[in-house]
Amino acid sequence: MSARPPGRTGRAARVALAPLLATLLLSGCAATTQADGVAVPPETETAADSAVAEQETSEATVPPDGLAGTALNDGSAEAVIGGAAPTSALAALAALEVKGRAPRTGYDRDLFGSGWVDTDRNGCDTRNDVLARDLTGETFKPGTRDCVVLTGTLADPYSGRTIEFRRGQDTSDDVQIDHVVALSDAWQKGAQQWDADRRAAFANDPLNLLAVDGPLNMQKGDGDAATWLPPTTSFRCAYVARQVAVKIRYGAWVTPAEKNTMATVLSVCPAEPLPGGVVATRPQAAPAPAPAPAPAPSPAPAPSVPVSFQNCAAVRAAGAAPIRPGDPGWDQKFDGDGDGVGCDS
Repeated sequence: MSARPPGRTGRAARVALAPLLATLLLSGCAATTQADGVAVPPETETAADSAVAEQETSEATVPPDGLAGTALNDGSAEAVIGGAAPTSALAALAALEVKGRAPRTGYDRDLFGSGWVDTDRNGCDTRNDVLARDLTGETFKPGTRDCVVLTGTLADPYSGRTIEFRRGQDTSDDVQIDHVVALSDAWQKGAQQWDADRRAAFANDPLNLLAVDGPLNMQKGDGDAATWLPPTTSFRCAYVARQVAVKIRYGAWVTPAEKNTMATVLSVCPAEPLPGGVVATRPQAAPAPAPAPAPAPSPAPAPSVPVSFQNCAAVRAAGAAPIRPGDPGWDQKFDGDGDGVGCDS
């Protein structure tokens, strides 16, 4: 078979296919074999890329920097989401289930696969795919057919700084691969119920991965949007939109505080689209119940028949004696003694 084109062109083409293949079964990915038969062992995920970086972050009691005092409450967030353009990331928030965070009990990085693997079968593991996608001017380890990235320059989206990446024991962690939706966060919001293949696909999905400033990745830990946002405010819209897209793709839920923070960020960029070709299906509003039928009108009362008695004998015969003023058939003539009671003797 012919060799792949060298440099970014070939790598970019391979990475572009990754979202379509992210859910492939991951069995047999312990080693990466390129088209020409050269085996490239998958990289062991560095601690900074995974377990240490995702230290548990407690739920924030205040919004992240820059949002204090401005975060939308539940009602305001729903109003903003409801009025958003249908194809926007803001509108897509309506498709996310909202409930509390599940316990972190049982979480382990290895439940999402062992290190970086080659989910898209392009011959390179995901970490090198992402480095090649996000760095410029990269160089590659000889003999790996432009697979293992040795050096490159990162325009870091989180800090806004330019960072030089150089592979090595003491330098590789300057640039780390961030799970935009942290693995531990996903574990607490639905991933406990996923099977192993789905969790491995999630951990290696390029939509959920960014090459970023290492120390900021460590600072983020396993925080969600309610507890951590990139310091570079101009990147927050794209960052939150990516989190929304990832959670929609995999069916992870959000907490109330997380959803409100996402709505707050996206409200300043209401046209921000969902990345990665993700399409949200907004829940359909339940139809309004049919109005209850009007109650049937009460039947009209029967017309009253005037009652009259010719004399006290007739009153007594009708069982109406003694008769008093106000009784049916009363007549003053029945009260011969003037005591107010008629036909009483």
